[in-house]
Amino acid sequence: MNSLQIFLPCAAGVEDLLAHEVHDLTGLMGQDLLTRRGGVMTRASWRDAMRLNLHSRLAQRVLVQLSYTDYRNEQDLYRAASEVAWEIWFTPKQSIKVEVTAQHSPLTSLNFAALKIKDAVCDRFRDKAHGVRPDVNTQWPDVRIYAHLTTDTCSLYIDTSGEPLFKRGWREDKGEAPLKETLAAAMIAASGWADGDDDLLPLYDPCCGSGTIAIEAAQIACNIAPGSLRHFAFEKYLPFQAHVWSVIKQEAADAVVKPQPGQKALIYGSDVAHRMVDFAQRNAERAGVADVIEFRGGDALQRMPPSEVPGVMLLNPPYGERIAVAGVAGAAHEARTGARELAQTEDGGEFFSQLATHWKKNYSGWTGWILTPDLKLPSKMRLKESRRVPMWNGPIECRMFRFDMVKGAARKNGAGSPAA
Repeated sequence: MNSLQIFLPCAAGVEDLLAHEVHDLTGLMGQDLLTRRGGVMTRASWRDAMRLNLHSRLAQRVLVQLSYTDYRNEQDLYRAASEVAWEIWFTPKQSIKVEVTAQHSPLTSLNFAALKIKDAVCDRFRDKAHGVRPDVNTQWPDVRIYAHLTTDTCSLYIDTSGEPLFKRGWREDKGEAPLKETLAAAMIAASGWADGDDDLLPLYDPCCGSGTIAIEAAQIACNIAPGSLRHFAFEKYLPFQAHVWSVIKQEAADAVVKPQPGQKALIYGSDVAHRMVDFAQRNAERAGVADVIEFRGGDALQRMPPSEVPGVMLLNPPYGERIAVAGVAGAAHEARTGARELAQTEDGGEFFSQLATHWKKNYSGWTGWILTPDLKLPSKMRLKESRRVPMWNGPIECRMFRFDMVKGAARKNGAGSPAA
């Protein structure tokens, strides 16, 4: 267990950020830490796997690769799964679930492929455990087995996480289609807000919804491990040692930085819907960061800067029937977020041009980051972005645009240089 091949899947566009995070958490580099499409592959210990589950903000899961073989048909998958020593990981008393993903696989049915792998796992236990086979539980399995197929290769993984890592354990109050915690953490990482040894700048989300971005930022500021409130699948596995895990959790608890009495809030959030502000406040209390965040109600087009010191604005504005985005990505995003409270403007262009005017007038010196599937957002805001970072929100291709705010008028008659 001291040299495991571990794959950490993440959202597309986050791979380099995740590799940096894994290096910071484990010290791994070079051939022991490789960036792959859709994630990071690393060679690490069982203890590292537990620490990554507890501390990673960007990974979706922590998967241990147990097999990598060529295949041509479903029988090859059965053979590959039959040769894995599943019995050193779990017992036949535990339930399993097999999931298959594929890129350009020649197989006609991934469901049948999953069935063959499941049969191989159960048959191996039947042969080794005197006829006892693990049960299948598709909703709440003890053990999740993943297979990833390419054109001619099959990778088999056992999942050490259980529920996906974006489920931190503090979110109970939420609006419709809330931003996933892992994506909020990726936005913060891409902005560079927490990089370096300098004091943190104020951070403000003027469309905070149920508070995801602000709460993630506050936990980063307080050095609270994102997995400190939840359990993981590896706690049910045979290699698990409770005393080692207890030490890892205690180390994380000892590293928490508590705010000083009377310390002024550093992180701010507001939302046009007071119901969402209440949700955000309750979520922050469960996450242990209510003392370092200030939530208020208010329209993003009217709220004044929450801090005299310029800082960073970070937002994923809602889209829906009143804020439209062009193309298929826009329709998908609209379906995803349809019922969330929206700024009361007739279209996205009007809302964002008004937002840019408000920022230029009142937020001089601030840096604004917006995550959006609308690739034409800068032109709607009549601003020139200083950076654009590709990032995917599930199946939706997005960009994070950075705008450095200075006072000035918007472009006249649609021509000339933008003001920021």
